[in-house]
Amino acid sequence: MNTEAISKTNGHKLNGFTHEDIGDDHLFTSLETPMKANAFDMSNHEKKNRISILFSEIMDVLGLDLTDDSLKGTPDRVAKMYVEEIFSGLDPENKPKVALFDNKYQYNQMLVEKNITFYSNCEHHFVPIIGKAHIAYKSSGKVIGLSKLNRIVQYYAKRPQVQERLTNQIANELKTVLETEDVAVIIDAKHLCVSSRGVKDDTSATVTTYYGGEFNTPEKISELQNYINN
Repeated sequence: MNTEAISKTNGHKLNGFTHEDIGDDHLFTSLETPMKANAFDMSNHEKKNRISILFSEIMDVLGLDLTDDSLKGTPDRVAKMYVEEIFSGLDPENKPKVALFDNKYQYNQMLVEKNITFYSNCEHHFVPIIGKAHIAYKSSGKVIGLSKLNRIVQYYAKRPQVQERLTNQIANELKTVLETEDVAVIIDAKHLCVSSRGVKDDTSATVTTYYGGEFNTPEKISELQNYINN
């Protein structure tokens, strides 16, 4: 992807790309999640109230009967789900607290945590991305609890995402907290914006990778792939 080609806004186009092109082609413009400067001026309670009102309007425009017992609570449920669950990774307050421990076992080979299931949402259509993340690192003298690897994946997944960005965000966070460049991230995911709309391809999957430090060699990549595939 040529990120420079879509970096400047020109009316409804970004250097020749329309917003529809960017969404359908799954391009993205930043390695950071695009956020407003005042994103957290509103409390979570206020956000849920506002989202509930706006989602009620969407349902009304679609012609749904909001007086029906099955539907009347839907706007509140959606608002709560957005703020507290599937987009909770937007709030830095929810970032997992990670403590480092001395590598007292003196384990100096790669550690692999594979098949971490995650659910995210495509930022172009707000439909699910469902996949598995595989993480590996080599200790720089410190280690973290295994569950924290899962929590880091979940934190960055729980926001509107593009898979390439998700891969890099997880890798950058791991490099920071583990104080090492020796980090690898592999994500294998299915995008419902591909399988349930647009091209409607229900069999394809998307794989993205990050290999840093000692992992960025053919030998280490092959070794890691063997661990994951076995």
